[in-house]
Amino acid sequence: MWYVYLLESIDKQWHYYGFTTDLRRRYREHVEGKVVSTKGHKPFTLRYYEAYDSEILAREREATLKRSRSATKAVLNRINKV
Repeated sequence: MWYVYLLESIDKQWHYYGFTTDLRRRYREHVEGKVVSTKGHKPFTLRYYEAYDSEILAREREATLKRSRSATKAVLNRINKV
């Protein structure tokens, strides 16, 4: 199983999308400051994730979320309504 996930900074207006096969391990790496791209934005929380059967689908979804403002806005609207 592949996961596309959204981290949200607690202190800043900042989001990060990523993908992984082990969501718990990857989140722990982010929290521990082992990921260069998120290190300076701690603390943050895991706000959202989606599961996919294939790496290709997960990579495509992550790329869409990173480049498409409307896709990002749709996810943020979805999680803010919960």
